[in-house]
Amino acid sequence: MKTFLQKYKHAWVSIYALLYLPWFYYLEQTITQNYSLIQTSFDKKIPFIEFFIIPYLFWFLFMAVTVCYFFLKDRNEFYRLILFLVIGMTLFLIISTLWPNGQALRPKYFERDNIFVDMVKRLYATDTPTNVFPSIHVYNTLGCYIAVKKSEHLKNVRWVQSATFITTVLIILSTMFLKQHSIIDGIAAGIFAIISYVIIYADELKREQAYKQLPLEF
Repeated sequence: MKTFLQKYKHAWVSIYALLYLPWFYYLEQTITQNYSLIQTSFDKKIPFIEFFIIPYLFWFLFMAVTVCYFFLKDRNEFYRLILFLVIGMTLFLIISTLWPNGQALRPKYFERDNIFVDMVKRLYATDTPTNVFPSIHVYNTLGCYIAVKKSEHLKNVRWVQSATFITTVLIILSTMFLKQHSIIDGIAAGIFAIISYVIIYADELKREQAYKQLPLEF
């Protein structure tokens, strides 16, 4: 046990959950009305497709597997991934607290009746249409994708890279096709992800830029 704790002492970062979960729960319980609607006319043109409940829910497994992999295999990459996630989730909490927001895109009735619609109904019943900006689903997914893309252990494993890219695209699309987020939420998440990427991978980006400026050798 002592050896295990010494090897995986970086588990201390899990204490962030003690801040995030109560704060998020508080927002979900208190922001139920008098909030700013974040949506566009374009969002209303996006069809509701219940089958996207699969990649939407798969997000939880995707997140867990990615975080666990780096926790067990690469401490440095684990810290970078966690820092990426913490920056976005903290920013999300602050924005939702200072600027209560939500959306009114969910269908009032469903044209079809199937197991996927039933799953969506359960999702709607447990997840309020508030606190949507930026989309944590999108932001965290991009964080995991970047971590896998940058990983020295995984960057040359073609099937992992392809599977991660496809999963990332499907999860992002699911947030809009399920009417969980507007396109604005997704774009904002993408912008914040770019900013976090530049901050966290700044040294690596500088090295890559310096390498590109080296004279070519023949």
